[in-house]
Amino acid sequence: MMWDKLIINFKNYLRIERNLSKNTITSYLFDLKKLNTFIKENNFSTNPTKIKESVLKEFIYKISNEIKPSSQARIISGIKRFFDYLIVENILTENPLENIETPKIGSKLPVTLTLIEIDKLISSIEKKSKNKLRNIAIIETLYSCGLRVSELISLKISDLYFNESVIKVTGKGNKERFVPISKSAINYIDNYVNKKRNFQKINKGSEDTLFLNERGSGLSRVMIYIILDNLKIIADIKKKIGPHTLRHSFATHLLENGADLITIQNMLGHENIVTTERYLHVNRKHLVESISKYHPRNNM
Repeated sequence: MMWDKLIINFKNYLRIERNLSKNTITSYLFDLKKLNTFIKENNFSTNPTKIKESVLKEFIYKISNEIKPSSQARIISGIKRFFDYLIVENILTENPLENIETPKIGSKLPVTLTLIEIDKLISSIEKKSKNKLRNIAIIETLYSCGLRVSELISLKISDLYFNESVIKVTGKGNKERFVPISKSAINYIDNYVNKKRNFQKINKGSEDTLFLNERGSGLSRVMIYIILDNLKIIADIKKKIGPHTLRHSFATHLLENGADLITIQNMLGHENIVTTERYLHVNRKHLVESISKYHPRNNM
């Protein structure tokens, strides 16, 4: 069996049996393409079922000189999953990457914004901007609901249950969850819909999409990053930020104000509580205050 057929079967396996998101699948397939290109360029055997560990080590050595450890780890993980799939299908008996170590990655605390910085982002939107109402609603929704950027751009009008103060979010693997939404975010979305969106010409297929571009179609992931990057410059915020920064700020601020991890896990759509624990960090001052306030030895 050659690469093309196996990759198509692997793609179907990830989509149907593993129920992974489109972005995750695209990432895995991109990693396999890099390996396949390396093999062809170096005239190695193109049969993936007969690939040698030594070839994989050469490939990893090559990419180690080109990309950072976190990207190396992602590529190795994706390719390892492909060979695990071949084992599941009884095409291979062992994974040729089994004895190859993933680069060690130091833990890095994610960037968060303060409430003041979030307000500065919103204040940086020009009053005369034709997309002012939309962009404010985007920032408020990202922060109020802790959404991934993919969840934000796929949000529908029919997903809004404002009478119940919740929205329906379609997360990774097309898994749906209901997330509470703040009154301020509801107000900003209502303003955008009633004063801007309802007066736009909307393209066919985008009638139910909440956030639209000037051409009447849904926004892209890249556009959300561009909006935030431009506002960050105007607001003079030196941190490197993106949509995920607002998601992380949402979770961190909830934790700092007393929310429990299980509740935060459900709102973020994490399958495993360990992911939520790693995802969050709390500043030292808050930890010290919590110990002082709640630990029984401090009340004696």
